[in-house]
Amino acid sequence: MANKQKYLLISTLLLGTFCMFLNQTLLTTAYPSLMKDFSISADYVQWLTTGFLLVTGVVIPLSGWLLHQVNTKKLYLASLIIFLTGTTLSFFAQTFLILLAGRLIQAVGVGISMPLFQTVLLSLFPKNERGSIMGLAGIVIGLAPAIGPSLSGFILMKYTWHALFLMLIPIIILVIIMALFFMEPVLPIKKTKLDILSIIESSFGLGLLLYGLSIVSTSHVNIWLVLLCLLVGSIFLGLFLYRQKKITSPFLSLQPLKQKNYQLSCYLVALSNMAMISFELVIPMYIQNVRHYSPLVSGLSLLPGALIFGIMSPISGKLFDKYGARNLCIGGMLLLTIFTFPFVFIQATTPMVFIIILYTFRLLGISMVMMPVTTFGMNALPDSELSDGSVINKTTKQVASSFGTAIMISVMTYVTSYSANTSGELKRLDGYRGSFLVATIFCVIALLLTLKVPKKCD
Repeated sequence: MANKQKYLLISTLLLGTFCMFLNQTLLTTAYPSLMKDFSISADYVQWLTTGFLLVTGVVIPLSGWLLHQVNTKKLYLASLIIFLTGTTLSFFAQTFLILLAGRLIQAVGVGISMPLFQTVLLSLFPKNERGSIMGLAGIVIGLAPAIGPSLSGFILMKYTWHALFLMLIPIIILVIIMALFFMEPVLPIKKTKLDILSIIESSFGLGLLLYGLSIVSTSHVNIWLVLLCLLVGSIFLGLFLYRQKKITSPFLSLQPLKQKNYQLSCYLVALSNMAMISFELVIPMYIQNVRHYSPLVSGLSLLPGALIFGIMSPISGKLFDKYGARNLCIGGMLLLTIFTFPFVFIQATTPMVFIIILYTFRLLGISMVMMPVTTFGMNALPDSELSDGSVINKTTKQVASSFGTAIMISVMTYVTSYSANTSGELKRLDGYRGSFLVATIFCVIALLLTLKVPKKCD
């Protein structure tokens, strides 16, 4: 493929993926407006995010099978059209159920696109150039969800929540047109029969596991329902993994997990994602509930970190291509740990400038780890295993995000409930400190694991 055609294809993928990742966090600032418009509680409105993540997690393994069965161009167009359908339905929604249906349809498109995006990018470049292109992808993956709350806050100052979906529609249509001209069927087709039992096992396994983890953060949660979902989900997931080892044409090949470097990268991706996503949930809660700032100010406080992540990601990619993953990962995790620990001692009077600086350096650390460690793991695989490796990688991130969030929210709730302080404000502050301590523990474990990353890999 000529360089011009290759970079037009990449631009198409990046723009489409930017829209999809932006969409994940675009609605959070609009939750108060949605609760008022539809007369619903926080437990209901949060399903616009929980349901979205749940469906995405269930669809990702199916998309791995589709990558082997369907022309890449057709599959990407299908994911965009599905996403556009969900976005349009959400824009016109007059009831909460219609809006939720639109979000779930969006999630199907995102679940198909996520592994495709990563697999195509990796397949277009040799191993010694993949760091740079994955660093470029890191701008999209890190920056888009981070600017979502700030952007939606600006829009909601003048318009209703419908405008959040309207803004996406012309961009998605543009990406569809670009895909018609610039996308190519770059991945090889390897037809296999669809194993229905594998779909049932993976859907129930991941679905129940993610559902159980997601409802931990809801009020009046039934702990027995959570435990039942986690237990049954784990059983189904275990049956799915066992079946993939036994059948001749697995729905999802587990071969990538036999590579030690890939396995290590999955652990690091999971831990760094837990440290990032769950922290990004708790910090806005602290800013709004303890410091009593608006959602817009909360979103703007996180923006410098997002910009640093976007600037540093391509630089980290080039450094990875030149020097390998080890020093980047150790340095990044060290930064992440050092600048997470002070949050354990946060006060109600801690200067906001100090909080923004700490958060920004955390994102700097993550930008040195996230994409380099992903590329390090994928480079350990032969090209024939890239699509299955991408699916496992994305599924790991999805489950880790839910798991990390569930743990941090649970710790925050428990510490708040049993705090020795009598003041409600101080009890809540103790809860946030407890969750920040958990995030620090995630960071320390990940830092120790980075010491196992080899200096240079072929």
